[in-house]
Amino acid sequence: MAETTIKIEGMSCQHCVMRVKKAIDAVAGVPKSDVAVGSATVQFDESKAKKEDIIAAVEKAGYKVSG
Repeated sequence: MAETTIKIEGMSCQHCVMRVKKAIDAVAGVPKSDVAVGSATVQFDESKAKKEDIIAAVEKAGYKVSG
């Protein structure tokens, strides 16, 4: 199991947190995510998901990943 922390721009409230968490948790191979305003720490199975998949899900939800 791998873990990554990503910085997310454009989040300002709990609604944003829930929207991002829902998007990340929908990625196959992600059993756990901890999302806060401005960042997310995600555990994922590298045989099923890549960091790029998680970033794509966040961006599809309408937020920008930085760094």
